[in-house]
Amino acid sequence: MTKFLDEAVAAVRKLPSENQDEIARLMLRLAAGDGETETIEPAHLAAILEGLEQAGRGQLASDVEIEAAFRRFDA
Repeated sequence: MTKFLDEAVAAVRKLPSENQDEIARLMLRLAAGDGETETIEPAHLAAILEGLEQAGRGQLASDVEIEAAFRRFDA
């Protein structure tokens, strides 16, 4: 397992079980190649590419930032 994937799994482990299950389903679909490709809106492409570049440089969100981002989806 890569360090990046290990960090992602560690972050997911902190989420509620239903969120973990949804992420696991998506990961399995992606790994099996069964997932549909997502269309990227042209307006979002620059931000996505910048995020990928930041990840490539190791500029990753902290555990606190990740938890705060996921908390926004809890309602």
